[in-house]
Amino acid sequence: MKKLITLLFSFLFATASIAQTDTSMAGQLKELQKMMKYEQSIPYQKGKVAYSDEIELNIPKGLKFIPKKEASYILSDVWGNPKRDDIGGMLVKDDFLSYSGVGWAFILSEEKEGYVKDDDANDINYDDLLKELQDAEPELNELRKKEGYGTIHTVGWASKPFYDSKNKVLHWAKELEFDGDKNHTLNYDVRVLGKSGLLSMNAVATMADLDSVKKYIPTIISIASFKDGYKYSDFNPATDNIAAYTVGGLVAGKVLAKVGFFALILKNIKLIGLAAVGLFSLLRKRIARLFGGSKEEGE
Repeated sequence: MKKLITLLFSFLFATASIAQTDTSMAGQLKELQKMMKYEQSIPYQKGKVAYSDEIELNIPKGLKFIPKKEASYILSDVWGNPKRDDIGGMLVKDDFLSYSGVGWAFILSEEKEGYVKDDDANDINYDDLLKELQDAEPELNELRKKEGYGTIHTVGWASKPFYDSKNKVLHWAKELEFDGDKNHTLNYDVRVLGKSGLLSMNAVATMADLDSVKKYIPTIISIASFKDGYKYSDFNPATDNIAAYTVGGLVAGKVLAKVGFFALILKNIKLIGLAAVGLFSLLRKRIARLFGGSKEEGE
């Protein structure tokens, strides 16, 4: 990744004279330089992070945490997603760059909807549940189109739902198709349960990132923990609220239906990349030709 950045800067200087004759390109290059400068200002965090009054994170080697303010800016202003007021931060790999438009990021948000019962966890037929979700799509997509949003189709499970009853962690992944785009999106969901709600960690990437995301899942699911007094085992039925949905409801999206249809729209974030994605595509292709290869940096 660092090598690519060096090459990008070299390429930017090498094409300066061309950019001066092309107003559009010059504007895009200026925007790119602005985003590179912003990248340097992001206060990435590692180790112990006080996420909220109830939750703490322990960010291990190989990953880094982006605080709420910067995460919200990246999601809406850089990647072009609708603004959300529930973003609590982002979890990314060490080589992540906010403007690159490649790789994956886990978006964190806390949901205080009550204690989520897990009695049904071992009784759910997830293949039947998938079919129910797909059968509901036509009606939901009609509503999305009326509100000016594109359609979403659940192609299938990218990773079938699994509930860790000991650690109270649920995770699953869907392969999604936005607006008929054949470049499918990966939505990998992790839910860490507490006595009064949960921590949602939602990874959005492309299907090409599936192996990379799955590689990190054992680490991801152990990063967050509820503090004493807020753990799942601390639930008191006499004083604490119970959520209107169960573990099965989380996977089915009934939590989204409960809080409103627009939650469904906003929860399904598509990783768009920076606004000048066309410029990046051009730069990457030219760099590949200049240096005799097309393989992108990765694991």
